[in-house]
Amino acid sequence: MIQESSVADYVIVGAGSSGAALAGRLSSDPRTEVVLLEAGPRDKDKYIHIPAAFSKLFRSEVDWDYLTEPQPGLGGRSIYWPRGKTLGGSSSMNAMMWVRGFAADYDEWAELADDSWSFGKVVEYFRRIENVEDAAANDAGTTGPLNVSRQRSPRPLTGAYLEAARETGFPVERANTAQPEGFSQTMVTQKRGARWSTADAYLAPARKRPNLTVLTEAAATRVLFEGSAAVGVEYVQGGVRRTVRARKEVVLAGGAINTPQLLMLSGIGDEQQLRGQGIAVRHHLPEVGRNLSDHLLSILGYRVESDSLFAAEKLPELANYLARRRGMLTSNVGEAYGFTRSREGLALPDLEMIFAPAPFFDEGLVPGTEHAAVLGTILLKPESRGEITLRSADHADKPIIDPRYLSDTGGVDRRAMLEGLRVCDSLASAPALKSRLGEMVRPALTSRPPLEEVLEIALERNSHTLYHPTGTCRMGSDAASVVDPQLRVRGVDRLRVADASIMPTIIRGHTHAPCVVIGERAADLLRQSN
Repeated sequence: MIQESSVADYVIVGAGSSGAALAGRLSSDPRTEVVLLEAGPRDKDKYIHIPAAFSKLFRSEVDWDYLTEPQPGLGGRSIYWPRGKTLGGSSSMNAMMWVRGFAADYDEWAELADDSWSFGKVVEYFRRIENVEDAAANDAGTTGPLNVSRQRSPRPLTGAYLEAARETGFPVERANTAQPEGFSQTMVTQKRGARWSTADAYLAPARKRPNLTVLTEAAATRVLFEGSAAVGVEYVQGGVRRTVRARKEVVLAGGAINTPQLLMLSGIGDEQQLRGQGIAVRHHLPEVGRNLSDHLLSILGYRVESDSLFAAEKLPELANYLARRRGMLTSNVGEAYGFTRSREGLALPDLEMIFAPAPFFDEGLVPGTEHAAVLGTILLKPESRGEITLRSADHADKPIIDPRYLSDTGGVDRRAMLEGLRVCDSLASAPALKSRLGEMVRPALTSRPPLEEVLEIALERNSHTLYHPTGTCRMGSDAASVVDPQLRVRGVDRLRVADASIMPTIIRGHTHAPCVVIGERAADLLRQSN
């Protein structure tokens, strides 16, 4: 039996970085009724709000807890993909790094979609979104709902890393310039030393409004249609199958995994795959689930004597955090980063370097046993592409995730990652860091082979996701794209997508920031057309 629970002007699926922003903005008009569906619980877990504790959320009830297919390029390993399953989505369990990306990234979107996605237009959304502490540039927001703060208690090791970058020939600059060319201390989405997610920034104030209904532990199962028009969403809550109807539009904001899955479960996707799962085809749209792109991270880890976040849970640090919101527990772990090129001739960087003064090993799933620090490299513009496909027609079955890391036929991705690991080694060998770093502990080796062999082993054994899947419902002006530049799903009516899945290309930054932009942009598009 299916119960019809409610009706609203807009139904939004997913309360993450994009969905929470979208719901907050749409409901600011008291004449507009909004229902927001979130598959996970409310954001009450204490570890959500303590910055350095985010890895304790891995494989908890607020994590979708995905696992990729075995990756031949990474030694046949399946890679753990945590995704937020709570109010705020992944903004409630990420490393809080506010890294916008390059102006050129958004200009590339404009070339593939339309000029409304150019950096010149997108920067106005950043100004609307941000409340940047000590903002030093006119393109930074200072009155927005999302706090972007300096770190309260960065580790001295992080300062040594930035000094090592200088010694290696890199400039150290403020974060989030339009074209970064150096290293920066991370700006974080925190307020007074605690995480500040989109649930905090957008939903907490919006939930006081009578025209916004937020339903948690409500897992969407399919989009409902009448003819070619989306008219609502079916979902399961408390074991009961219910529906909510939309007078105007349905918006999917479940992210790069859940949104293509829901589209396919609703009959929108590659017809052969849908028929193979016994799903009636509503519209043949083969690109749904394809074009998957993610940032791959590989690391070198070193033992250190002290000053790492290994001591963050000790009583003095806990007391410092609870009393003053300062100390190690305010750390976002990834305390510094920078940009470089893997080879000469590139117009823009294709590698990000990252530093964590912490024993963040084994995909964050195994607690550290001693003080350590991590130097990592991230492939920003991978050539490799993967896909999301259905495991079954049951919404509760996790989809098949195959990012196909390092699978490009020319081997460009692999060479770039190895060059990034060489840069990690150069930074570790610079005077400012060399005196502080002890024995290499990742990759874990019983003997020390030549450096190039060490780097190959590190790439195969110690690479994992940086948690940035994108592109699986790509936006474009071409007929094959899943959504058009107004985020409307092609081939049907009254259905849009607003999340990381619409990114036509992955940015040279971290995906939380553009996802909030996408949510804000979607709110404007809906208001303009309805």
